[in-house]
Amino acid sequence: MNARLARQQRGLLDALLRARPPGPASPWHGPGLGAYRANAHAHAERALLDAYPVVAALLGEEAFATLARALWHHHPPTRGDLGEWGGTLAGFIAEQTGLDHLPYLPDVARLEWALHGATRAEGARADAASFAWLEREPPERLRLRFAPATAVVLSRWPVLSLLDAHLHGEPDLATAARRLRDGVAENVRVWRQGQAVRLTPLDPASARFEAALLAGHTLAQALEVAPLDALGWLSEAVRSGLCVGVAPASEPSPNTTDGAHP
Repeated sequence: MNARLARQQRGLLDALLRARPPGPASPWHGPGLGAYRANAHAHAERALLDAYPVVAALLGEEAFATLARALWHHHPPTRGDLGEWGGTLAGFIAEQTGLDHLPYLPDVARLEWALHGATRAEGARADAASFAWLEREPPERLRLRFAPATAVVLSRWPVLSLLDAHLHGEPDLATAARRLRDGVAENVRVWRQGQAVRLTPLDPASARFEAALLAGHTLAQALEVAPLDALGWLSEAVRSGLCVGVAPASEPSPNTTDGAHP
């Protein structure tokens, strides 16, 4: 690609992504660019709606469309697959002073993004041989490997109730609203159990323990964060497909993404 063409492409991309269209002095000013921007906005709205249907329901159609367009300009896609775009929405919402009346919305967005990621992830087989590390090394030298796209969302809001009420109707919206008014906190784990995506509430100790493991802590460090029955937890984690292996702490963290969302 020659330098002139590269400059033209950068100029067009900048014109498409800036919050306001360029003025008459710009070579990109005109109805053609407007059509491109409108098309980009439509793609942004559809992509974000696929990942965040509950956020959309809580905001309303017009407000959600405005939010999607703003996110497109402030945090544009970096990959061709728009299904991978939108992970910054929770933080972006938290920065919007106009949404202060919905303080639970960022946590709902975090949970929806975790669900979106788990839905798109591939399943993983358990590495049965790796569990022998539990007999060879002490807990301070071991990390646990979770199913791909496992995430723990720690929230002081009833985020799972809000999600289930809007997506499945159980609990009903009135019950979810009451839990919201009562300040019910819900911590949630999202993971793949084979080909199925699961969500389950977690008690505070289990949530802190799993979040520490997902953040790369060793088994011993996670037990310091939240003491619990490690053998009982591990037995259930293996049975449910949550924990799929064990790795020495000297190796890179076996969980490639930080799945803990405080």
